Amino acid sequence: MMRNYEVYESKNKHIKAWTKGVPVEPEAIKQLQNTASLPFIFNHIAVMPDVHFGLGATIGSVVATKGAVIPAAVGVDIGCGMMAIQLSLNAKDLPESLAAVRSEIEKAVPVGFAQHKENVLDDAQQKIWAKDVKDLTDQHPEINKMLKDPVAKVMNQSGTLGGGNHFIELCLDENDDVWVMLHSGSRGIGNIIGRHFIEKAKNDMRVHHINLEDTNLSYLSEGTQYFDEYVTWVEWAQKYAAKNRQVMMNLVLEALAKHLPEFGIKKQAINCHHNYISRENHFGSNVIVTRKGAVRARVDDYGIIPGSMGAKSFIVKGLGNEDSFCSCSHGAGRVMSRTKAKKVFSLQDHIDATKGVECRKDAAVIDETPKAYKDIDAVMNAQKDLVEIVHTLKQVVCVKG
Repeated sequence: MMRNYEVYESKNKHIKAWTKGVPVEPEAIKQLQNTASLPFIFNHIAVMPDVHFGLGATIGSVVATKGAVIPAAVGVDIGCGMMAIQLSLNAKDLPESLAAVRSEIEKAVPVGFAQHKENVLDDAQQKIWAKDVKDLTDQHPEINKMLKDPVAKVMNQSGTLGGGNHFIELCLDENDDVWVMLHSGSRGIGNIIGRHFIEKAKNDMRVHHINLEDTNLSYLSEGTQYFDEYVTWVEWAQKYAAKNRQVMMNLVLEALAKHLPEFGIKKQAINCHHNYISRENHFGSNVIVTRKGAVRARVDDYGIIPGSMGAKSFIVKGLGNEDSFCSCSHGAGRVMSRTKAKKVFSLQDHIDATKGVECRKDAAVIDETPKAYKDIDAVMNAQKDLVEIVHTLKQVVCVKG
């Protein structure tokens, strides 16, 4: 069978890239080659079609390791991911204007740097998070300096969106059925955990006189104190991120209930991470798989691949392609930096590109305009041996940070 991926070589392991028909920056390829050259990389690196150059490590990469982990290969948006549910509503049940719906969601869910004034967690969850954060800060008192009052921050940021490419959307599928989809992660606490352990890894390299071509690829070796602590706390941040999405989804549904006919939930797609580590078995070996901008896609795993603000999104089912370490893309992937997008596109370009979508149409979101991203159809075609499409969604409301 003809392979659907391209191969790049490095000094150590090779790279399998599902990038046929989509653009890839030379800087991203070089970054991938630097990663693949590390001595503990297992078998090969898999690259998804939404790949692009990232801070620290390449977005859209799947890195399996034995004996070490690279904190920057997860990044600082630990546990970032997607959640989607299908409602028992159809397009005909929606009001002609969706402005009030968007406004209600924005009132219910703090966006950008905003957070809840009072936390929205139940008492039992509050106690669990408070104990966990105390354990973290007891182990690493520096975190108290990096994040003022971390317990309060963890409580009040649960059920919040954040900024950047995070979003909440109301979508219609191919049958005009209504879906709610959202994208967020572990918020401030995940950012601090990521930054803290990236610095610990860089310090380890200095202590052991290990010179890397890119210091952002500094790693923590298995058996050391910080390896074990990093794995523990990154897994904790992933749980917090999943809970954040669930709390946020509940708030969105409450907001929708004020403006839409009575509804129930017909189908829930997996609440899936796309920036995370996972203990898995591949090619007969137990490894740690780090996915930065990639979704696990084992046979019959459900996943969510969003397009940009004005494009299509997809509910998919995994095909279990082992060459990709059973993974697929996490979205369309940027085709240009945020800075360049603000220079290239005008506000009118953004308004035209988001026609028919109830969303922000101001200069502050031009860096998220659809043309700053790759063509989602080309991205999906490049990974047709990784996933099958179950539902095709088109957003009608988009809330951004």
